[in-house]
Amino acid sequence: MRAAARSLLLALIVAPLLLGCSVRKLAVRTLAKAMASGTDVYATDDDPELVAASLPFALKTLEGLLAQDPGNRNLLLATSKGFTQYAYAFVQLPAERLTDDDYSRSEQLQQRAVKLFLRARDYALRGLATTHPGIDERLRRDPAAAAAELTRDDLPLAYWTAAAWGSAISAGKDRPELLADLGAVRALLERGLALDEGWEHGALHQAMLSVEASTPAAAGGSPARVEQHYQRAAALAGGHDAGLFVSYAQAMAVPARDRAAFESLLEQALAVGLDAAPELRLANTLAQQKARWLLDHADDYFSSDEEESEPESSPAPTSEPTPTPNGEIP
Repeated sequence: MRAAARSLLLALIVAPLLLGCSVRKLAVRTLAKAMASGTDVYATDDDPELVAASLPFALKTLEGLLAQDPGNRNLLLATSKGFTQYAYAFVQLPAERLTDDDYSRSEQLQQRAVKLFLRARDYALRGLATTHPGIDERLRRDPAAAAAELTRDDLPLAYWTAAAWGSAISAGKDRPELLADLGAVRALLERGLALDEGWEHGALHQAMLSVEASTPAAAGGSPARVEQHYQRAAALAGGHDAGLFVSYAQAMAVPARDRAAFESLLEQALAVGLDAAPELRLANTLAQQKARWLLDHADDYFSSDEEESEPESSPAPTSEPTPTPNGEIP
């Protein structure tokens, strides 16, 4: 934050000396670059309530900056990322927990989450369009060809486009028109994996895990690929990502009706140290809250009849993921 403040101050001092460049726009661009490339002060926090209370102001500030510089790629990335994270952590997760106790309120929150995810998606698509004009339409028309245009520099925007878009599809179960865009989400993630499969310690593999798990076998979904993405993501994360264990528990253990694996994976999530990966501290705090909730509500996912029978298949969770041929555990 100190570096960002120094950069902004320097911009304000130097800007009047630069012909043809307004002080306001230079300051906005300097701040945008610092925000997009610097450490995320929210991500390293371990107090979700504090973050939930402060994020709306930050998001509206970003939108205000975008009003001054609408084509700023760094600002578009930061805004998309912020809205996606806010919608998931503080709108969708609470909605899921309210389903049984207050269904009406849960549905209201789900609809709000969809709107926020789509807002985030559109900011990311605008960012991609700064160097690939019209890519939003091409992604809908021919996802694979459109995604093939993207380069390594586009990877952060491609990921957050896919994350926001996929989350909107998942949350918008009563909006079947969104499902038609799943091909675009898959194409963006597959392109990301081709560009840098280890980006952000396996974030792309974890996202693909969710996409594969939510795709019916008739539509090309594959439990084997879910397992492959899990193993690779676990290797790249080095056991420091609690959300990965939670995602895998829901994606594989629940369909397999394997309560033992379900509980083991959630216990692994709870065992992740919050200081092991400071950049994941907030995400891990939220994932562990979800893990505790899922353990408390395990009876809702597994009936007594299922517990007495053998599971159809087992994800065979391990505390130390097996390294894949493509790399070693960090």
